[in-house]
Amino acid sequence: MPTYEYKCTGCGFKFEQFHAMTAAPVKVCPKCKKLSVKRLISIGAGIIFKGSGFYATDYKKKTPAENSGKKSCSSCSPSSSGCSSCKK
Repeated sequence: MPTYEYKCTGCGFKFEQFHAMTAAPVKVCPKCKKLSVKRLISIGAGIIFKGSGFYATDYKKKTPAENSGKKSCSSCSPSSSGCSSCKK
């Protein structure tokens, strides 16, 4: 449901109202109670991402240690598969 902006032409009070697109527009000013409210054309809202997982799971850059992934101990070579010392 979108948020609509309104302005009373009688007292100049500006307010926002959250309601369905199919709902009738507000006509009565909540401040002065007159039938002089007009809906304003607004720029709208951007996308809002809520939660902490979006960046961390989708677009986080890995650190250099995570990128290499082929750390080896002193006794194994990078081409060996299955070192008994470091379990890689």
